[in-house]
Amino acid sequence: MGIAASLFYNSDDAENCLDWRVRPSDEQYDTQKERWNDLAEHLKEDLAKRSDCRISSWLQGSYKFSTQVRPASLDEEFDIDLGVYFIWSGQPEDGEHDPTDLKSFVQDSLADYVGDDTNDASGVDEPRAKCSRIHFDGNFHIDVPAYHLDDGRDARSLATSENNWDNSDPKAIYAWWKVITGQVDRARCRRLVRYLKMWSALKIEADGRPSSILITVLVADAFDGLDRDQFTGDDEFLREVVSKIASRLGEDAEVQNPANTKENLNRLNSEKSTALVQKLDELLSIADRALAASTKAASAEIWSEAFDHFFPVPEDDDEEEAVLKEHSRALATIQFNPIVSVQASTGRHTYRDTDRIGPIPKGCDIKFTLANAHQLPAGTTVSWMVRNSGKEAELKNDLGHRVGTGLTVSRDSEYRGTHHMDVAVHLNGLLIGRKRIPVEITGMGFPKRNPAKPAWNKFRR
Repeated sequence: MGIAASLFYNSDDAENCLDWRVRPSDEQYDTQKERWNDLAEHLKEDLAKRSDCRISSWLQGSYKFSTQVRPASLDEEFDIDLGVYFIWSGQPEDGEHDPTDLKSFVQDSLADYVGDDTNDASGVDEPRAKCSRIHFDGNFHIDVPAYHLDDGRDARSLATSENNWDNSDPKAIYAWWKVITGQVDRARCRRLVRYLKMWSALKIEADGRPSSILITVLVADAFDGLDRDQFTGDDEFLREVVSKIASRLGEDAEVQNPANTKENLNRLNSEKSTALVQKLDELLSIADRALAASTKAASAEIWSEAFDHFFPVPEDDDEEEAVLKEHSRALATIQFNPIVSVQASTGRHTYRDTDRIGPIPKGCDIKFTLANAHQLPAGTTVSWMVRNSGKEAELKNDLGHRVGTGLTVSRDSEYRGTHHMDVAVHLNGLLIGRKRIPVEITGMGFPKRNPAKPAWNKFRR
């Protein structure tokens, strides 16, 4: 087990680990469930009238697999997949409707749903090749693919915009997932999928990202091939899974759908597949360096290269870290204790403190300054990271961001709760000092005399 394993997953301190920070909150899960249930009921009733077919629905994708992650940035959305099934006996061609009929029925039904002011659906995209997409308030959308289902044979075919029936069976691949992961290890495998999905969202441009189902299959296959008795923490498992995936894709970029071996799940072209392997190699290097770090804080800083603000850092009162730090001090030649002066201003009110600030109201301009910068060794780099927490930040999908480097940075107070500005000092790539600056924000606020700064400059993204 690596020294930062508890920062990946810790059942005794669930909210201060990567697994918690990348997942939707319980409230977000409940909201999504309420909305897709309501949409499913509408679709089943409305599509039955439009098509004169029996209709069923089935939740699929990341929500079904319990591998959903929160959006990596404020301009992204939660994604849910809700399949609708037009039921008739025999082959797809034996029915009265072709694939484009089914897609038109779904698109029109979603448009009617958006037009109903009693729900909070906000719009429908133009039809996609294999689904329709409806957006909801609260940063999430539901993709709705349409299928033919012969329930006697338990056979499904996906309707596409090219008027073809694709051999696509989401139920079959979910059954494969349950078998290959097994009841005992499934929770860890789910966590590994979530870690890689968040890493991909943070570090790979949208047109070069592996799909969610591709990541899921790659992780499950790699995990299944591990000698699991050789590893303990999620950090070690992640390193081994990444190594296996990189080797596999380096040898052959094709990844067969385990439920339909004629389908290649890797839709990336050769150039983007090669780029993905390079990214995986970079992640493997990060993992190796993090696992070799001498303190939990140093390991966390390295893992943050992959997971940014989603990766937590140890608290100052972490007992295990204190022991590691003492040992590290005995070996280190240079240590630096950053002292940060903090000033928060709103209107005529100004608050000042050192190494912390608060309670302060919302709407403050907050300036963080390294007060002992004159003591920095030559060649050091000072970097800052916002890590938000609490229900308000979670509901906005804003758990922080990288601020950048320098001796002074500024942000605005935005969400109620205790958040942190984390400062790290590196020399020649090694962490020589760090500090967590708690920022306690109340729900109160004073009117500002000047206009608010743009959103990208706030104590949030």
